[in-house]
Amino acid sequence: MYFRIGYGIDVHRLGPDIPLYVGGIEIPSDIGAIGHSDADVLLHAICDALLGAANLRDIGYHFPDTDPQYKGIDSKVLLHKVYDLITAEGCEIVNLDCTVVLEYPKLNPHIEKMQAVIASTLHLDIDKVSIKATTHEQVDSFGRAEAIKAYAACLLTK
Repeated sequence: MYFRIGYGIDVHRLGPDIPLYVGGIEIPSDIGAIGHSDADVLLHAICDALLGAANLRDIGYHFPDTDPQYKGIDSKVLLHKVYDLITAEGCEIVNLDCTVVLEYPKLNPHIEKMQAVIASTLHLDIDKVSIKATTHEQVDSFGRAEAIKAYAACLLTK
């Protein structure tokens, strides 16, 4: 057995009157992320971290935004497909550590629910899913609430 580390990052622009999905749940908000799928920046970053650790390229390779079957798709479906891909390679998730950058709305009240959804989707104990939320202190496009960003790191065993 050996360990593999993966790292993922995702960014989406924000716009008015669009649902905001983060960590597999809808966050009450008057702004949402713009994307081909449901634009769940956290789940996309986790997908890339897992795929990278398993040396399976990236989310865009497996689920291209040019493919109409992924238009508006629930990112939990993509995350589950990624789980299937990495487990087929003999990988097992040890843990995830994630950070979401969003000026508003505040995500801290929703973190436990996000952890539960992600843990369930990936067949993990909830204590193996760490999620942190931060702002950019009103600096740049993230601080002006024009965009949302997520980072994810994972450790796999194989």
